Amino acid sequence: MTHSLCSPWQRLFFDRIIPAMQIYLVGGAVRDQLLDYPVKEKDWLVVGATVKDMLDLNYTQVGKDFPVFLHPDTHEEYALARTERKTSPGYKGFDVFATPEVTLEEDLSRRDLTINAMARDANDQIIDPYNGQSDLDNKLLRHVSGAFSEDPVRILRVARFAARYAHLGFTVAPETMALMQQMVNNGEVDALIPERVWQEMHKALSERHPEIFFQTLRDCAALQRIFPELDILFGIPQPEIYHPEIDTGIHTMMVLQQACKLSDDTKIRFAALCHDLGKGKTPKDKWPSHHGHEQLGIPVIKNVCQRLRGPNNFRDLAVITSDMHLHIHRAFELKTDTLLSALERLDAFRKAERFEEFLIACIADIRGRTGYENCELPQVDYFRQAQKIIANLDLSKITQQNISGADMAEAIRNERLLALGTLKKTAQTN
Repeated sequence: MTHSLCSPWQRLFFDRIIPAMQIYLVGGAVRDQLLDYPVKEKDWLVVGATVKDMLDLNYTQVGKDFPVFLHPDTHEEYALARTERKTSPGYKGFDVFATPEVTLEEDLSRRDLTINAMARDANDQIIDPYNGQSDLDNKLLRHVSGAFSEDPVRILRVARFAARYAHLGFTVAPETMALMQQMVNNGEVDALIPERVWQEMHKALSERHPEIFFQTLRDCAALQRIFPELDILFGIPQPEIYHPEIDTGIHTMMVLQQACKLSDDTKIRFAALCHDLGKGKTPKDKWPSHHGHEQLGIPVIKNVCQRLRGPNNFRDLAVITSDMHLHIHRAFELKTDTLLSALERLDAFRKAERFEEFLIACIADIRGRTGYENCELPQVDYFRQAQKIIANLDLSKITQQNISGADMAEAIRNERLLALGTLKKTAQTN
């Protein structure tokens, strides 16, 4: 069997020199084609070949843990069929065997889910030894074999697929959820490295329903190990007058849902996810009040981002959202100098784009409450107007004066306060 993407001289090489070589489209591309879902990338599996065969065909080897190659023309990934043997805890604890004798079915048997263990051959025929098509029809995320339990990253992947396909009605098969719970109890999740946790979480945040990712992890008890600062929020009450949903964890998931409706930006979604982490630090005897949770959340967010190796721009937006989100709730109650100080703390004049990201996260917070999903947001518009007025204020008369730096700073601030005072009066009139 030859491959349509090969050049004529490569096909000749396959036919005359490597007659046993078979190439298949595998994994996510096959799954998403069957779902009529956008295919983002294609992965290919090569059966019956050696590393030398691939190098002789001008493929570039890139895999370190097992043989993976880039096609010389398309640069798509081609992996040699392989089997694996578990040797130690964690997702790197495997010995890999990639030889020409490994069959397609043996390779597919090591994959995580049945819907990812299908292949398409050069004649466009589906090879489905583990009933992936049936699980697609039944909208089930089901593990292929007991080998699933050897790799804790698969828990994160199942949660991510649950988030990706939630809108299609997919759920985790009960036996797979039970196996995931067993893996957590056995401590496999504790072997995950932070960078891989962040990678999977970031991918999940880009999906249509990332809240399902966190809920799935919570259902198998993995969230408590991976993101305890989030897990602890479930069951913590809030004042019903402001939060009819009461539960802080539920509120957080509702805020994340709202953030997804407002923006595809994963920084904003992460900020929405983290905005109330400080409520996990409120002493129980103070519940349901959470006075000062905004500032209590700052070190929590910093610790999370440090532990998971989160990027600084994600951390910074999440921190200012935690610190300042109640100012948006109370916008019309703020004194003029407090409003100006808030804009300065937000660095709203130098970092206007981040200021807008902050406002979107705050909109998600306000609407992420039962009964408030479609509420009007004049307080957000008020902050936008305030930022715009200050940013566009003509200060040339002040800067041209021959006055000291301190006096000039005071004069500029007074001019800004005067402009915001006018805005406040207009808002009160309306």
